[in-house]
Amino acid sequence: MSQCKIIAIANQKGGVGKTTTTLNFSVALSKIGKKVLLVDADPQGDLTTCMGYYETDDIPTIANLMMDSINDKELNVQKVILHHEENIDLIPSNLDLSAVSLSLVSAMSREYIMRNCLKDIKKQYDYILIDCNPSLDMITLNALACADKVIIPVQTQYLAAKAMGQLLGTISKIRRHINPDLNIGGILLTLVDDRTKLSKETKQVLQEIYGSIVKLYNTKIPLAVKVAESSKVGKSIFSYDKRSKVAEAYMQFAKEVEDDEKARRQNAPTHIDNR
Repeated sequence: MSQCKIIAIANQKGGVGKTTTTLNFSVALSKIGKKVLLVDADPQGDLTTCMGYYETDDIPTIANLMMDSINDKELNVQKVILHHEENIDLIPSNLDLSAVSLSLVSAMSREYIMRNCLKDIKKQYDYILIDCNPSLDMITLNALACADKVIIPVQTQYLAAKAMGQLLGTISKIRRHINPDLNIGGILLTLVDDRTKLSKETKQVLQEIYGSIVKLYNTKIPLAVKVAESSKVGKSIFSYDKRSKVAEAYMQFAKEVEDDEKARRQNAPTHIDNR
């Protein structure tokens, strides 16, 4: 039985720190001994760029892998994986993924193409993290269809909190119609400035409205200029400024998620995962 957990990092609102969280969360997991694969599921390829891969026109990407699956060709996942110097692996993305989204409309079992691409590689990893794009297109549906759970980064601003209802409704529909095993891991507060009243009020609103149905992680990711700087040079915050409060927060978050997984495994009934 595969112990690998596929986690989609998702929010239908942009600018909430999805890509930053995917990268730094993965490095933190690696630092506590976990084998991690990242999947850039955004045609903009921001995660790929943030990891220092700037020229992607001539390398295999998730788009190539998904098109091979759509066309019923033999899948060679290994040729698509990039091995990053920070001990994490990546399946990169580029604008070709937009064309794949169109091809999925008429594909057989269209919601499960990404699941098919990842199923044989799962046994090599403890975690697979999928960085989703903000729109609910066929690529995002594919990511949620193969995920075990969703982590929702939410910026501590009013509009970000307002969008939560729509996102939770979307996840509920996917659970009913496409992926009954999909769970919500929790809400991760990002870009938090504890000096402002707004950050505190936003957390309180989220807790009051959604706290009874969705976990709010104890960890909060602070706002810091160093994070944006690290992305520009293709490094995680751990390589760029390992003593920063952001690095400390992501390490704490990785441990919190891993503790949740340990508790789940201890309480879960034994079954065979054939996905």
